[in-house]
Amino acid sequence: MEPDTTAAPLTHAPGPARPVPEAEPELVRRWRSGGGELVELLSQVRERFGGVAAFRLGPDPTVLVTDPGAVQHVLARHPDRYVKRSHRARLLIGDGVLAATGAAWKSQRRLLQSQFTGPGMRRYEHRITGAARTTAGRWDGYARTGETFDVGREMRRFALDAIWRSLTGHPLDDGTERELDAVAAVATALPTLPADAGDAHDAVAADLARIDTVARHAIEAARAGAAGPDGPGLLHVLTDAAAERPEYTDRLIRDEMVTLLVAGHETTATTLTWLYLLLDRHPAARAEALAAGGEGSEQRREALQALVHETLRLYPSAWILPRHATEDDTLAGHTVKAGTDLLVCPYLTHRDPELWPDPEHFDPRRFTAPDGRPTHPGAYFPFGIGARACLGLQFALRESSVLLEHLLPAHTVAFSATPAKAAYGITVRPDGPTPATLVRQPG
Repeated sequence: MEPDTTAAPLTHAPGPARPVPEAEPELVRRWRSGGGELVELLSQVRERFGGVAAFRLGPDPTVLVTDPGAVQHVLARHPDRYVKRSHRARLLIGDGVLAATGAAWKSQRRLLQSQFTGPGMRRYEHRITGAARTTAGRWDGYARTGETFDVGREMRRFALDAIWRSLTGHPLDDGTERELDAVAAVATALPTLPADAGDAHDAVAADLARIDTVARHAIEAARAGAAGPDGPGLLHVLTDAAAERPEYTDRLIRDEMVTLLVAGHETTATTLTWLYLLLDRHPAARAEALAAGGEGSEQRREALQALVHETLRLYPSAWILPRHATEDDTLAGHTVKAGTDLLVCPYLTHRDPELWPDPEHFDPRRFTAPDGRPTHPGAYFPFGIGARACLGLQFALRESSVLLEHLLPAHTVAFSATPAKAAYGITVRPDGPTPATLVRQPG
C-alpha cells in the first residue's frame, strides 16, 4: 500500500507568528552528561515542546521538525526555502545525486528518475528476482545443514546483488562482494570520523581506494559496451549520457554509481534485517501475512508490503533529514530566521502517539486496514517527501517484497542472539550481529 499524498495539510491556529519554543540549556546539559544518543535528546525536546521546537548544541538554535504539517511545508511545499547543504556521506558519494544541489541536482535527478518508475522499474524486475532466487538457494542450503549464519550479512548480500545486477547486468561475484564490503565500512564510520575533511579522508582512504577500483573497472566495462547476461544496466545509462553531456566525467559517473550502491543496498538491507528481528518478536505477523491470499496473489503482495511499511515506520531509511533555511519564513505559526538549521525527523514523527496509536508496537495491519494509519503525507515519510524524496523508493519496496515472497513461506528464522539496541548513523541499524539458523517449513 503506497502512502497517501492527497490529504490536506494540518492547519495551525491563525494569528501572528511567534518564536519557536526552545528547550532550556539544562535539558541539553543533562543529555550531554549522560552520553546518550542524539535521538534521546530530540525525543525529549519533541515530548516537552511539540512538533516544532528548538534546542542548542552550539551558539545558534537548531529547529526540530516532527509535526506532519510542518514536515510537508519544509520538504514538499518549500524545498527552495529549506535546502540541503552538505550531505553527511559526501566523503563516500562525492557529487552523486544525493549530495548534489541546485541545477546540477535537477539535471542528475532527471536522468535517473525514469529508471526507477513505471517502465524503468520493469527493466530491473528480473534482476531483483534473480538476486532473490540466489539468496533463496543459499537459505535452502543453510536449512539442510543447520549452519549458523548472520541475517544482516545475508540481507546485505541480497541487496548488493540486486543493485549490482541493475548497475552492470552481472550477478554479484564473491570477489566484488568482498571489495564492496568497503562501502558498508565507510558508511558505518562516517558519524565518528574527524571533522577535518582531510583527516576524515585519510581515516578511510584504504576503503575508498577499494571502492574506486571496483567502480573504475565497472565503468570501463560499461563504456566498452560489455553488457552482462541481463543486458545493459544503469551504468550504461550514465556512460551513454557522457557522450552528450560533458559534466558526466568519470568522476561524476563514479559518484553516481557509489550513490546508487549505497542507497540501493545499505538501506534495504537494514530494513530487511529489522523486519526479521521484529518477526522474531511478533511471529503472528508472519503467519497473518502468509495467510493473506495464495502465493503470487495481490493480497499476499499487499500483506508483505505492509510488513515492510511497518518496519520502515519504526526504522525509516533516513531517520533524520537536515535542512537549512535560506530565507525568513513562518513554519506552523512560528518564526524561522534565514540561516537556521533544521532537523526533520521521520523516526519521531512515526512514533508520535497522537498520530500512531501504540506507536512502539509492531502492527502491519496499520497499512492494510481501513483507517489504520494517518492519511496526512507528512505523517509517514520513510523515504522523504517532495522534490528530494528518495529516487529508489519503488526499487527498495519491490526488492524487499520479492525477497520476502521467496524466503518467508519457506523458512522460519531462529535467532541465537539479537542486538540489544540500535545504532543511529546515516541509517538506524541493529547494533550488533544477528546470528541465526533456519527451520524449513513443510510444503
